[in-house]
Amino acid sequence: MAVPVISLENVKKSFTMGTVVVQALRGISFAVDDGEFLSIMGPSGSGKSTCMNMIGCLDKPTEGDILIRGKSVKDMGEDELASLRNRTIGFVFQQYFLLPNLNVLENVMLPLRYKGIDISQRKDMAVAALERMDLGNRIYHRPAELSGGQRQRVAIARATVTQPAIILADEPTGALDSETGHSVLNLFHEINEAGTTVIIVTHDITVGRSARRMIRLQDGLIVEDSRV
Repeated sequence: MAVPVISLENVKKSFTMGTVVVQALRGISFAVDDGEFLSIMGPSGSGKSTCMNMIGCLDKPTEGDILIRGKSVKDMGEDELASLRNRTIGFVFQQYFLLPNLNVLENVMLPLRYKGIDISQRKDMAVAALERMDLGNRIYHRPAELSGGQRQRVAIARATVTQPAIILADEPTGALDSETGHSVLNLFHEINEAGTTVIIVTHDITVGRSARRMIRLQDGLIVEDSRV
């Protein structure tokens, strides 16, 4: 059988706030196969952001384990985790996190620099990624000169330019109007249909149900795992 691209095994995560211990995740387990389109839903405080950090290897569980393509991450050091993220995961966030002093092309080229790709190839790959997002005529604009939808498409181009196995999107339509948000969701479907695993973390039921599988969290536990 094929090894899942992501596995969470009885993952627990707690935080200490003063004298109070907060149980953000109380022991969740699920696996994601290559090519799935999954949404992780829940209200504020449900644990979905903590779950996203676990999947993205941005944090480690207090208990349990996370496996990426069958390889445990719990004993990895920060450099190894950073390398794993750069090779395997592309991130898309609600607030875009584009660097304002760089133009669109330079923003998309940035993750390729961390992979050690030479500058001419970086430029060619970034231009191709932006053209796939219908932004070929905006490559020398700064983020401040773009609409919210255009900035999100730049962020998606930056996330996909390294051809990662997984796209992890945190509330990717949260700052967009409904029409623009719908077009962004269509882009994620196109990326998924090309073979990339897509995981969207959201509180929006419409966004959640646009995926093919939905996991709902409540109080740090999985309360639903269903095919949509």
